[in-house]
Amino acid sequence: MPAKLAPHILTEIERLHQAHNYDPQILQVFAQLVLTKPPKDKKNKPLTLPQLKQALYRKFNVTSTVALRKNGKFQMAIDGTEPLNYALKATWEQLYRDLIDVLPNEQHQTGPDCINGINIFNYFRPWQVFSLDPEAATDKDIRDAYHRLSKIYHPDNPKTGNRRIFERLEQMYRSLTYKP
Repeated sequence: MPAKLAPHILTEIERLHQAHNYDPQILQVFAQLVLTKPPKDKKNKPLTLPQLKQALYRKFNVTSTVALRKNGKFQMAIDGTEPLNYALKATWEQLYRDLIDVLPNEQHQTGPDCINGINIFNYFRPWQVFSLDPEAATDKDIRDAYHRLSKIYHPDNPKTGNRRIFERLEQMYRSLTYKP
């Protein structure tokens, strides 16, 4: 059941009804909508350290950090990275980003380094950044998506140009169009 509206809100609804002939019921519904707190989105809650570890253990089919560090597939996956400090949550978050997926609390991000909800410097997800389906996208689709974004972020664009973003987009484009 909706909460009772405060007297000052009911007075304003009546004033708007008298002055502009607005429907008071619609205004009351709108007031309820504005005043109601949205439900908390549980899926965007940050993962805890044990949850991060368990996700990586499942990915590599191990049961402990010791077993993970000895796992050949894991060693190949992190080959070339700097030494990892497994005591830090940040290490586990980066491993999750690199090896599993976008962290739940980092989905649908906005900001200067974000394109299509992805922070392009935290994640290398070219299909998402270019808004393409990896199963259906053609070479032309990839090229068109890249050109659309590169026009926006090209360093010569005085309004929206950004060399860092442009170079990252080039890396993503090359990764999608690489032919051995």
